[in-house]
Amino acid sequence: MKGITFNIQKFSIHDGPGIRTTVFLKGCPLKCAWCSNPESQLDNIQILYDEDKCSHCLNCVKSCLHDAIDHLHNRIVIDTNKCKNCLTCVSHCPHDALSHEGEYKEVKEIVDICMQDIDFYEESGGGITISGGEGMSQPLFLKELVKELKNNHLHIAIETTGYIQPAIFKELAVMFDLLLFDVKHYDSNQHYLGTHVHNELIIDNLKWAIENNIEVLPRIPVIPDFNASLNDAKGLADLLVSLGISKVQLLPFHQFGEKKYTLLNREYALKNKKALYPEDLKDYQKIFLDKGLHCFF
Repeated sequence: MKGITFNIQKFSIHDGPGIRTTVFLKGCPLKCAWCSNPESQLDNIQILYDEDKCSHCLNCVKSCLHDAIDHLHNRIVIDTNKCKNCLTCVSHCPHDALSHEGEYKEVKEIVDICMQDIDFYEESGGGITISGGEGMSQPLFLKELVKELKNNHLHIAIETTGYIQPAIFKELAVMFDLLLFDVKHYDSNQHYLGTHVHNELIIDNLKWAIENNIEVLPRIPVIPDFNASLNDAKGLADLLVSLGISKVQLLPFHQFGEKKYTLLNREYALKNKKALYPEDLKDYQKIFLDKGLHCFF
């Protein structure tokens, strides 16, 4: 069985306890305006174009077997409806202006990579984190991957949006030692404006996980003009308290993914927004603390 990945990152220290290997799976049901991994959203291979490296030799246009590439306004433009992801254009680019994101890997291949650092996991209390994208959007592959990782007695966490059909979520969630669970907004309509999905399913799955004694760490990405006001903090804190949650992690907005939008020929909605830092969010954090929540960055 193969799944489509776009990165395997070793020595991660922000994706769960200890030193970890983070496995990034492609595919996500959300389309968050601030997504720092926009290459994760589609569950197929994508071609990236770096205009700064392009010599406009047009080798890619000439070599494309599917007539999917054109040269318009001094840029290479790829028609994703025609592209078959054969990567011929990438191999014919002499200056690496074209690259790709997405690679199909077998379960054993990923497990072998993860096991290379087992000494670090044991010494630090670390393990493996599944990220994305949304790992649960490849449920059959994820199930087999987690089984094999568990056979090696590894601590397994997943970063999840929670936007998964309940039957799938319930089957998979119990397999993990920790759910790093994104909570983006308390108001369903506002949630939709930022992510293109409503939040009822997410909250229901979060509630189920809490009620079934699964270890959950809710994490709030704090995004300007979306959920960064003190009123938003109050609404989110009230939601978490109502669900019986006692701790929450704040993830201040950053611009680390901005370049990727250019490479994907996509507009970045938060281009001119300033990054946030913990010192900017002390009053925001205090609202959670005053509600009795252990709130940290």
